[in-house]
Amino acid sequence: MLRTTPAVFAVKKEYQIMVPVEKPSLMWVQVGDRKFYDAANGIMRSDVEVHRISVPMNVLDEAESYTVCEKEIIERKPYFTETKETSYYKFSFRPVKKTSDIRAYHIADAHNNVDGPIAAAETFGDIDFLIMNGDIPDHSGKTENFNTVYEIAAAVTKGEIPIVFSRGNHDMRGFFAEKFAEYTPGDRLNTYYTFTLGAIWGIVLDCGEDKGDDHPEYGGTVACHVFREKQTEFIKDVIKNKENEYGQNGVKYRLVISHNPFTFVREKPFDIEREVYSEWARLLKENVKPDLMISAHIHKFYIKQPGEDMDSLGQPCPLVVASKVKRGEYFAGAGFIFGKDEIGIVLTDDKGKTCENTVLKTKKR
Repeated sequence: MLRTTPAVFAVKKEYQIMVPVEKPSLMWVQVGDRKFYDAANGIMRSDVEVHRISVPMNVLDEAESYTVCEKEIIERKPYFTETKETSYYKFSFRPVKKTSDIRAYHIADAHNNVDGPIAAAETFGDIDFLIMNGDIPDHSGKTENFNTVYEIAAAVTKGEIPIVFSRGNHDMRGFFAEKFAEYTPGDRLNTYYTFTLGAIWGIVLDCGEDKGDDHPEYGGTVACHVFREKQTEFIKDVIKNKENEYGQNGVKYRLVISHNPFTFVREKPFDIEREVYSEWARLLKENVKPDLMISAHIHKFYIKQPGEDMDSLGQPCPLVVASKVKRGEYFAGAGFIFGKDEIGIVLTDDKGKTCENTVLKTKKR
């Protein structure tokens, strides 16, 4: 039995349809006359709390619907495994095909708050895709916290539109942090990747923790410096492959999605990785030339241009820090409207109010 409706995550040029389940089961997705399985080296997976089925974007975009097929396990034996009859769950799907007036909503820093983010998104209204930008669970100390991701996704998207997902620093804390990538989308379990949704191209970067690896708070459980250096090489690889990435035909908007606004250097002990983050910013600015960087992490709402007070390391583009949160009391996220030559940014909250409404002019491509 499905715990929630599926979440359709955009990773590179595929959708990862991820489905939390109540009990061990076999699962596949049917799109048209094609079947796509949750399998590992030819073996159907059943000992999982969240199934992952990858479908090429062009296949699902064309079909505009998919069916989740599930067989609950009675007993998985070496011979003659017993299962229940197949259950079928059909969903419509709406790909991002528009070239302007594309609407997205950004949720981050929920910290296990489900109702607030849902209410804030409802205030903004209909969207074409959802951005979930880190710290959706409060921590990874128990797998139940991961349910927050799927409960919010189910309410906002109903399994019918794509989601872009990034990891936050609180997601790295707790016994199950090492398994976080098994419960969420990624590129071969890497938490950084690119995505393309019609006229929107983006790069998801993962800063990891917000203090040095040797900080006593972590107790020696993180190795983020090397992880960030790998992403420097990843950015360089994306640049080498620009014809299939941000330079491909039809891309009108280029986004950077990062939970931590890494070009903003804060006070100690958060003033880390200046050299690495400066290199990220330089590579993006000189090559990718993004239109917008969307971040969260500091629980405030800001729109800052390059060179302004939050630009410590050379912002590659305008920065929107788009989550205004007071834990247990208040939640606001941001809606984005990608127009013909401008981006509208609308801050909405869980009280049904529109708090900010700004328009940024963009580059012509």
